[in-house]
Amino acid sequence: MNVRKSVFAGSWYPDNPAGCEKEIKCFLKEYPTKDIEQRSLTGGIVPHAGWYFSGSIACNVIHCLKDENPPDVFVIFGMHLHPGSPSYIMTGGAWETPFGDIEIEPSLAGELVKQFSFQIETAEHFTRDNTIELQLPFIKYFFKDTKIVPMGVPPTPQSLEIGKAVADISKGLGLRVKVIGSTDLTHYGVNYGFVSHGRGQAALDWVRKENDPRVIKAMIAMDPKKVITEALENQNACCSGAAATAIAAAKQLGAGKAEAIAYATSYDKSPGDSFVGYAGIVF
Repeated sequence: MNVRKSVFAGSWYPDNPAGCEKEIKCFLKEYPTKDIEQRSLTGGIVPHAGWYFSGSIACNVIHCLKDENPPDVFVIFGMHLHPGSPSYIMTGGAWETPFGDIEIEPSLAGELVKQFSFQIETAEHFTRDNTIELQLPFIKYFFKDTKIVPMGVPPTPQSLEIGKAVADISKGLGLRVKVIGSTDLTHYGVNYGFVSHGRGQAALDWVRKENDPRVIKAMIAMDPKKVITEALENQNACCSGAAATAIAAAKQLGAGKAEAIAYATSYDKSPGDSFVGYAGIVF
């Protein structure tokens, strides 16, 4: 089986199982999620910065998705794409993690490529992108035998149709599915070319109290179209297509409620004039 090599292990997160497990055990102590863990959840939205900055949020979202019946497949929507970008998918092989390789689920992926236009990624030819890879050690750790379908989806109406199709096809195939959308929030400061509210505490407060909450509100309302339009208008989600498509899929799977379990910014760990927002949401 062809295996896609991890490219961020050893820099954005540990490259060995002991190091990953040590961080995961610390992450699970950071957010009170016991009440949420007792519910039957369909999926969530996770950030994708290096584990030092946002790994705890992503870890806790994915951990909350554990229940008595582990999913056959995790469908992970991600990639930094714009409205003119194509969609991407892996349809076979596996992806490397420090805990072992995760296989691609070929039947669901195969049906999707029959219905929609994708650029096919392989173990040898793929786009270097952190949005999906950063989640895989968590999935492999908590869901040892679960397969994945990794996809890059732009912020477009067709991506929402892909999300709905994920739900319909998986039901037809008899696959238990969980869905994840990977996005960070506002990228503010000179490093990102976005300084509409100056610098200092006022800019930080604007991101924390106004700009990020706008898109988080749309996510919690489970309004995928609003997530896309909000992000395109106010630059408060770098991968709104991924978040919106996960919401569309979750709604088609029967989810009717979303809840934020965490919010933070990179400023919390590394204060400076440039910073990024992160949210963890389950539905």
